[in-house]
Amino acid sequence: MNFKSSVTSMTLIVMVLSIISITSIQQDAFAQTTGMSISAIASEGSDTISINGHTKSSVTDITFTVISPSLNVVSIDQLTPDKNGDFATEFKVPMWKENGFYTIKAEQSPYGSSLYKMSLRVEVINGMTSETSVSQSTLEKGFVEPTQTVRKTLVIKEANSMAGSNTIKISGITDSANSITLKVIAPNGNVIVVDQFAPNLNANGHFTKEIITGGALWKQDGNYTIVAQQGNDKSSIEVGIENGLVIPEFGTIAVMILAVAIISIIAVSAKSKLSIMPRY
Repeated sequence: MNFKSSVTSMTLIVMVLSIISITSIQQDAFAQTTGMSISAIASEGSDTISINGHTKSSVTDITFTVISPSLNVVSIDQLTPDKNGDFATEFKVPMWKENGFYTIKAEQSPYGSSLYKMSLRVEVINGMTSETSVSQSTLEKGFVEPTQTVRKTLVIKEANSMAGSNTIKISGITDSANSITLKVIAPNGNVIVVDQFAPNLNANGHFTKEIITGGALWKQDGNYTIVAQQGNDKSSIEVGIENGLVIPEFGTIAVMILAVAIISIIAVSAKSKLSIMPRY
């Protein structure tokens, strides 16, 4: 009797283990057939956000929607993943005028039903990206997402000059000692300066370069664009020129005017007080 009970118990245990094993196998198989992964990559000071990813469903397109910090739609894109489920696209940001974090939404909806919905946030300042490497994934077993490494690239940090000066001092940063090509583009779109130099980098990768203004090529008033390129890396900055000389920013002019106005008011007030003082 005891022997029969033992056999029955062992049989039940084997059956339970078999069911668990089969269930696990089915779950693994299901995990390998679902999910989506998306990454957004951008270099500091770039005008491009690169999107790449992988989906387990290649039967329908993926729709991208970009939402501004004020919740306005600024861009829409649609693409078809390849036969392996891989996809990639790019967004150009110079026309994104708001500063702050933009939300990039990706949605794949086969047969009218929303299968995958994902979103990433990317910061844009003055029409250029901040250094970014973000991702989101619902992929489980069967796909290992490659690690994306974003290196510090060429960036023009600032263009310094005294108002009325004919010298512009460019400050930038790079992690490469390769030659940098510098171009100056006039307001009418003409390239008026092309120069190439080897950056003299300090310990932090900073470099400087001077540009001399003036002459017939600088006669047009307006904003001149200074573009630096090193390999595939590119960065730019604008400088206002009037009569061949650097003009101060509006904020600087406003402060100067305000200071002069305050000094004038103080002087007039002091003079008025003196004029009304009683004479003895």
